[in-house]
Amino acid sequence: MTIRLLLVDDHSIIRAGYQQILQKNPDIEVVAEAETGYCAIKACKDHKPDVVVLDLSIPFKKESEEVSSACGLETIRKIIAMDKKAKLLVLTAMSGEPYPSQAVTAGAMGYLTKHCAPDELIRAVESVANGIPYFSAAIQNEMDGADAQSPASCLSKRELEVFSMLAESYSAGKIADAMSLSPKTVHAHRANILRKLKLKNNADLVKLAVRSGFTAS
Repeated sequence: MTIRLLLVDDHSIIRAGYQQILQKNPDIEVVAEAETGYCAIKACKDHKPDVVVLDLSIPFKKESEEVSSACGLETIRKIIAMDKKAKLLVLTAMSGEPYPSQAVTAGAMGYLTKHCAPDELIRAVESVANGIPYFSAAIQNEMDGADAQSPASCLSKRELEVFSMLAESYSAGKIADAMSLSPKTVHAHRANILRKLKLKNNADLVKLAVRSGFTAS
């Protein structure tokens, strides 16, 4: 049986690379691509793929395509809300907790990093298509060690998304556009994040994110 796949990544060259890898398996067909969460939801409605492979570091709104922000979690939640049987595999550069655990909570069935081998990507797609969760060994270790308290484990889902974008040095205005929030709300989230993490400013936040593996840097 052919596995019908939707690829979601905001870089066309990366999607093309995935296509080359996946087409080595004749039982996998990429039926659609999307570069934003907004487009991914529409593609799910139009094509009803068996598996959605998506990056966490994507913008959500079509009009905010210039913002490469971490709206993948919100996209997962919206797809699951639309179709509770949807099967989602995360393929991202974000390896640090709590991203894997947050993705699972949002509804993802698998999680790989972009450093995975081509054969592992194919195995993960096949596994998720059959309803079997798949996590790379490194990600499973991250999740197993989550009780050691990731620095951002105290953040809410929304705060984690804002944290991700602040860590990538995006302004409050761009974050507000990407997440459909008011700048005032973004500033409130930022204040809560700094307070919870006991940080003084954005520079401290970026340092923590890099040190803890929350960014691709």
